[in-house]
Amino acid sequence: MRGRRRGEADMRTRDRVTYQVASWCLGYPDEELIGRLPTLRAALGEQRPTEPTRLLRGFVDHLARTPLEQLTRHYVDVFDLSRKHALYLSYWTDGDTRRRGEVLGSFKQRYRDSGYLVQTGGELPDFLPMVLEYAAVVDPSDGRQLLEAYRPSLELLRIALQERETAYADVAVAVCETLPGASPADRAAVMQMAGAGPPTESVGLEPYDPRLLPMHESTNGAG
Repeated sequence: MRGRRRGEADMRTRDRVTYQVASWCLGYPDEELIGRLPTLRAALGEQRPTEPTRLLRGFVDHLARTPLEQLTRHYVDVFDLSRKHALYLSYWTDGDTRRRGEVLGSFKQRYRDSGYLVQTGGELPDFLPMVLEYAAVVDPSDGRQLLEAYRPSLELLRIALQERETAYADVAVAVCETLPGASPADRAAVMQMAGAGPPTESVGLEPYDPRLLPMHESTNGAG
């Protein structure tokens, strides 16, 4: 029993390291992030080798060997110029709807209830790097519940990044690997996970339920 508890504690620690490293990796690449790379490597190196740590080590190496100008240009292209890779969890489920305002309010309330001051830095509270840091250092239990609740959003982001063939896909995969069960193989399987019913056709995209993707894209396929 003691060994089992120790194993569970080790797993929780590894997940928290995964979330913290992924949080930084998904942030805008700047000199501060580059300066953190030795710390990220050291944190990952202290963990027992797992698929998430392997993927994140590979991504950290990618950051280290790629010129910063190229990193920033790619980040803007992937995350700022296309809604197909939105880093806002509730955007995948609620789009630009009135309900999303209520959902964002619930994120803020959870942060307040944690008793910690969560710095949003001008970002919306469902910004994935912020949620990951919350799960890593503020309230691991509640943070993990948030990630599990928004598993469909995470998986749709993963699929979109894999289709984009960007190195950021490995970061999304690493996060999904920490959650229970295997990742769905495609969007239809994500919909089954979310209980969304059969897929519907959308202009310019593969079949999916528009309730699980940004409203802007579900109506006109724009990116």
